[in-house]
Amino acid sequence: MHRSAIITTTEQYMQQRLDAEINGRDWWHVWRVWQNAKTIANTEPTADLFTIELAALLHDLAHWQLSNEGEHQGPAEVHEVLAPLGVSKKTIAHIQQIIRDTKFKGAGIKPHLFSLEAKIIHDADKLDSLGAIGIAKTFTYGGASGRVIHNPTTPHGHHMSLEEYKSSDTTSINHFYEKNLLLKDRMYTSKGKELAEKRHDFLEKYLKEFYAEWQGRT
Repeated sequence: MHRSAIITTTEQYMQQRLDAEINGRDWWHVWRVWQNAKTIANTEPTADLFTIELAALLHDLAHWQLSNEGEHQGPAEVHEVLAPLGVSKKTIAHIQQIIRDTKFKGAGIKPHLFSLEAKIIHDADKLDSLGAIGIAKTFTYGGASGRVIHNPTTPHGHHMSLEEYKSSDTTSINHFYEKNLLLKDRMYTSKGKELAEKRHDFLEKYLKEFYAEWQGRT
């Protein structure tokens, strides 16, 4: 199968796979990460665009919010999707490693990424947690998870393990401090850093306005 056909088939699979998701990890999140990844890859001429596009489309299969059977479910599903399409074992293994390694696992854990393609996918995904989209996603997930918007008596955490991060009883506003605001300084690519700066600034301005309105000052 031609590479363009493989990408189209994978795109169609993920559209159907995530069609019913309502927690912010839906098909349109994947689509945005795909676009971000291509934007960054255009500034990295040595990157393997075929691997990047497939990894962007499949990246959330390894996310714990979508993997009811544990951390191995996503990589196994990647193989089930790509092997019948004729994708090489080497490329499949690379994509499986990318989607395992690029997940956010807590404020105290920084991923160790060993390929340019992994760094591009990491940055493309994390950009979607910043700026206007990142704000919308945070409140969407908070609502779907029963989180309150804000509680001034609930301190935000600094999670040192994935289990601690997953099980924390937090608020939507706290989540910005526990994840989103940390991402700007964790970008790997030059383009990712550039795009993150603008989105990070927007998020900081939003939070300033939020607290002013919360306290009745505007």
